[in-house]
Order: sequence, then C-alpha cells, then structure tokens
Amino acid sequence: MSDEKSKVSDKAGEIAKNIWLAGVGAYGKAVDEAQGRLERAMEPPKLFRDLVKAGSALEEDARQALEAGNAAKSSVEQRISRVRENFHMQRPARIEDIAALQKKVDQLSRKVDKLARALEEQGAKESAPAKKAAAKKAAARKTPTKAHSRKKPAVRGKKA
Repeated sequence: MSDEKSKVSDKAGEIAKNIWLAGVGAYGKAVDEAQGRLERAMEPPKLFRDLVKAGSALEEDARQALEAGNAAKSSVEQRISRVRENFHMQRPARIEDIAALQKKVDQLSRKVDKLARALEEQGAKESAPAKKAAAKKAAARKTPTKAHSRKKPAVRGKKA
C-alpha cells in the first residue's frame, strides 16, 4: 500500500507543481504584455513624427504633380490660342456667321454651275462644225472614187 500512497503522492505533487507553473506562466505573460504596452506607449511620438515626415514628402510630390499638370494645361491653352490667332478665330462661330458663309457658298456654287453650262454650250457650238467636217471626211473614205473602183486584172503566173 505504501506503493500506492507514493504514487498518489507523486501524482498530487506533479499536479501541484503544474498549478504553480501555470501561475508563474500567467504572471510572466502579464509582465510581457505590460512591457509591450509600455513600449507602444513610448512609440507614438516616434510613430507620429514618422507619419508627419511621410505626409510631408507625399504633399511635396502632390504639389509638384499639380504644378506639372497646370503647366501642361497652360501650354495646351497657349497652343489653342495661337491656332485661333492663326485662323482669326478669336471668338467662337455664331449661327449668323455660319448662315452668312453658307449663303456665300451657295452663290459661288450657282456661279460655277452657270460657267460650266456656258463652257458646255460653247464647246458644243465649236464642236458641231468640227463634227460635220469629220463626218464628211469619214464618208469620203468610205465611198470609193473612180480610180479606186477600177479593178486591176489579176496577173497569173506564167509557166516556164
């Protein structure tokens, strides 16, 4: 029986020891967490300074990008202004301006059509006598004359 008591005693000792170790472990874990919290409590000023520094760098990059965008926009506007000056387009076209231009185009079209008809008529008048002369020449070629109408006697080869 003493063997059984010794086993029970060893087992009880082992359980007690594990309980003790669990308590020590809980205490150690609590100390580690407290130290971690203390370290994090000391870091915010450094973290804040780092964030401010990063924000300053980003602000400077954004400012430079904005200035580059404004410069590009200004350059494009200057180019458009130069093109408008070259084409005398300082003001946008109005409906009245477009209507006036359309009227002028219509007048020019009518004049061009009139000139084209006049040229066609002139060409037809000049070409009528030329066509008649060409028809006479062609008819003359088709009708045989007396000299051409005589047939030459066929010469038959002589036997030697």
